[in-house]
Amino acid sequence: MKILKIKLIALTSFCAFTLSTKAIAQQGHVELNQDAKINKLLEIKKEMNKDENASDRFRIQIFSVTTDRSAANKALSNYNAEFKQWESTLLYETPNYKIWVGSFRTQLEADRALVEIKEKYPNAFILKPKIKN
Repeated sequence: MKILKIKLIALTSFCAFTLSTKAIAQQGHVELNQDAKINKLLEIKKEMNKDENASDRFRIQIFSVTTDRSAANKALSNYNAEFKQWESTLLYETPNYKIWVGSFRTQLEADRALVEIKEKYPNAFILKPKIKN
């Protein structure tokens, strides 16, 4: 009986050692076959996402004043000194000067920025400009 246990332990140990060395020694090779047009589509998508003037983007308006360009320029320079992460634009829509901030792809991105901007500009709000033809 004792010899049988020793042989069983020896055989189990030998099998475990042999199988573990085979498992560690495995080599892998992955080959990816894809259409070349996929890379071209990805590049086009990247270029589309870079377009900050896309019509489907959200903006935040922080300032609007009637016929006083100097006040609008002062507000723009104050904003640019405080916030550098979102680009600002001064617009003139008769008869108002407006400052729009950012170019956000989603409402959620705009909401997150608005929380931070509202600390300095409590009247700021999100808008989605309409396409002008």
